Amino acid sequence: MTGVRRVRAARRRKRRLAGAVQDLTAPQWAAVVDAWGRCAYCGADDGPYQRDCVLPVSRGGRYTLANVVPACRSCNASKCNAEVTGWMRRKRLDERAFLVRHAEVVAALVPRFAPDELTG
Repeated sequence: MTGVRRVRAARRRKRRLAGAVQDLTAPQWAAVVDAWGRCAYCGADDGPYQRDCVLPVSRGGRYTLANVVPACRSCNASKCNAEVTGWMRRKRLDERAFLVRHAEVVAALVPRFAPDELTG
């Protein structure tokens, strides 16, 4: 990617992020990392983890408790802005196990945080 293209892509991302409500708090992120305990996609447990939106910002996702999972650097870079289930199939990762675990984690965090914080 040329320098001009990178600058343009960075500007577009900045506009998308500024246009959407990003309401994931530090305590919520800590709770998500504690609940998963590893990379949500590949299971790597060596951290540090990056915040990855299950539904990417470029596709309408936001940084909210129900949409963010911890990802290792490799998975986060590889997934980029792909749809999670299609990306997991291409990488031959266990899509079903991820979806079940994601639902369990979100359900476990509901009692700890107000419902409006989950959906934004």
